[in-house]
Amino acid sequence: MLRCIIRLAETRANPLDPIYMQVFDSSTLPRALKRQDLYCDLAIAGGGISGVCAAISAARAGIKVVLVQDRPVLGGNASSEVRLWILGASSHLGNNNRWARESGIIGEILVENMHNNPEGNPVLVDALLLDLVLRESNITLLLNTAIDQVSKDAERISSMRGFCPQNSTEYVISAPLFCDASGDGILGFLSGAAFRMGAEKKEEFDEGLAPPPEYGELLGHSLYFYSRDTGRPVQFSAPAFALDDITKIPRFRKFNTQDNGCKLWWLEYGGRIDTVHDTETIKMELWKIVYGIWDYIKNSGNFPEAETMTLEWVGMIPGKRESRRFEGDYMLTQRDIVEQRQHPDFVSYGGWAIDLHRADGVYSEQSACNQYHAKAVYGIPYRCMYSRNINNLFLAGRIISASHVAFGSTRVMATCGHNGQAVGIAAAMCIKEGILPRALARGDALALLQRELVRKGQYIPGYRLEDEDDIARAARLVPTSEYALSALPADGPLLPLEYPIAQMLPLQAGKVPAVTLQVSAKKDSELTLSLRISTKADTHTPEIILSERKVSLHKGENSIYVDFDANLEKAQYAFVCLHANADVAVKSSLILVSGLTLTHHKFNPAVAVSACQQAPEGSGVDSFEFWCPARRPAAQNLAFTLSRPVRVFSASNLTNGLQRPIAQPNAWVAALEDERPTLMLCWKEARCPRKIVLVFDNDLDHPMESVLMGHPEHDMPFCVQQYRVLDGTGRVLVSESGNHHSLREHSLPEGLSCKSLLVELTRPAPNVPASLFEVRVYE
Repeated sequence: MLRCIIRLAETRANPLDPIYMQVFDSSTLPRALKRQDLYCDLAIAGGGISGVCAAISAARAGIKVVLVQDRPVLGGNASSEVRLWILGASSHLGNNNRWARESGIIGEILVENMHNNPEGNPVLVDALLLDLVLRESNITLLLNTAIDQVSKDAERISSMRGFCPQNSTEYVISAPLFCDASGDGILGFLSGAAFRMGAEKKEEFDEGLAPPPEYGELLGHSLYFYSRDTGRPVQFSAPAFALDDITKIPRFRKFNTQDNGCKLWWLEYGGRIDTVHDTETIKMELWKIVYGIWDYIKNSGNFPEAETMTLEWVGMIPGKRESRRFEGDYMLTQRDIVEQRQHPDFVSYGGWAIDLHRADGVYSEQSACNQYHAKAVYGIPYRCMYSRNINNLFLAGRIISASHVAFGSTRVMATCGHNGQAVGIAAAMCIKEGILPRALARGDALALLQRELVRKGQYIPGYRLEDEDDIARAARLVPTSEYALSALPADGPLLPLEYPIAQMLPLQAGKVPAVTLQVSAKKDSELTLSLRISTKADTHTPEIILSERKVSLHKGENSIYVDFDANLEKAQYAFVCLHANADVAVKSSLILVSGLTLTHHKFNPAVAVSACQQAPEGSGVDSFEFWCPARRPAAQNLAFTLSRPVRVFSASNLTNGLQRPIAQPNAWVAALEDERPTLMLCWKEARCPRKIVLVFDNDLDHPMESVLMGHPEHDMPFCVQQYRVLDGTGRVLVSESGNHHSLREHSLPEGLSCKSLLVELTRPAPNVPASLFEVRVYE
């Protein structure tokens, strides 16, 4: 009789005990895999950015989560296996979405990554995501585990089954709620959730960007490589499978030795075939392309600088863009994005361009993609985040309910992570209330969901936090100082007017103050200036010209006084625009103030093709100009003097329900000379505060790409690093140093009773006044 001898380490009572022998004979066949049954409140399929954010937010809200990831690391496309940067509405600073970087948990991830990993090492991104998940005691993490079966009870999922080949264990996870964040939607597919694949016809949603057949209906996969200069000659022999005719790739003349990683996003293939079931075929083709490119770079003789370079890393799996999209109670469309249509159930937002790629990818003779931006960020309804026909299934990540065209914007990872946080909080509320996802889509339940999301740092366009539990709103706020915007000194470099630039100024309704600027002219010349505003007060595209002035300049230094003689009907940002003049430079200032920024009328080639978006006829998108800040640390303000001070930085902003600059800075900013500004919260009667929440400025304009780009700083210069909270007697309740995060929550001592609290800040730097967006206090 056939006999098998195996060692069973798992049967040891003590892992350090010697392994002993057990004998099994063939009569025990057929054998079952080791099985483990897990029970939780929320089961999540997919450990990419959306799944991670959903799991962390749900766990922090107090419910039990099982997070299942079919790869050895978390992060999906952001992981070291793929190495795509996390990005969203800030769009490489290439559009007009000011202060648009995502906050909440995805913001926490980006800030922490830049603090510890400004070089953008993708391995450290893996470690950060794993560390954040493992810190949460409410999360059970299953890596290397692929979901392959679902059990249902009517139109509800009762359990999902996964198999881990690393430990040869089958997991059966049962829960009242499930979330599909798997990218390809394996959980939704197996459960029978309604989905789509491919592009809708233009007529279905009145989408001018709906692609014709020659463009293709699916975005393909990409696979990246890294190279390294070794400092000595390195030979390369191409494997037999490598592409041997580089001219098959129409853009082969653009190959160079400098582009690495996801800067090679256009190495794309697969949009003409099944992007789910043909993924291995797509990967093999991309490997052929990558090794063929490197063979061409190393051995064609066209790149002598490559002699000492080696191919250091090639992607193990391709980064996927598009496959299934699932149907919710609402489907986001192009017009929602372009027009920023309002919906009552916004819980998240996006701001990446509508970025559609040609299905032929790298083999296309045409441009690799078309990117069309909206003028501002757009809201994403909660109804896009649960299945319309599987009653307990949430949707997160790129599979949310969106048309193919709208998906071109919603698919990017920071947007997916923001959606994931909304799903996690919603799931926690469903568990606590004993309801299903659809029940949160309206009425008081929706209002509570939105409130809880904003409390946790989630920005929702058009939403202002009205928090009746916040006793800071009942306090009298007494600051030691408040910043008055009257002048910025000319202590920065001269900025040549090679292209137009514009200082954004937050102004109140009424007469616009006159402005004095310092310019230097190479010869007698003329400078044109204009005052512009946006159509909507909460957007930042300077499309309306209120006034224009021409100023004569003499050779040398000039102080120019400009009165635009204009009025604003409402509070909003105005743009003081200096038109291009190659003979003129304007003096800048090194003073940095929350809510102030200088923009440049030029384009970022990573996300645009010119400084003006030209909308094709019938496309349904807008034509407009891009005015974008410079990346840090090159972001200065202009030096200027105003005819009267602008007072928009008062402490009253701290309780206005807004946590970032929008139509106004929405921040309390202390006077620049106030080195230790203090805010006193005074109540008429003694209160018993148990928690204080502070929201700081970590520059929501800076994109904080997670890999490859690199950042010159660990932390944003606006962010207050040292602060204390004291009671009215001077007793220190909270003392922090080294802060680099925006949202900070602190528990206060039990039994505390006081009539006042003091929030004491430290100025971040000599050229940066201390600022704070929000203070909330709960009993």
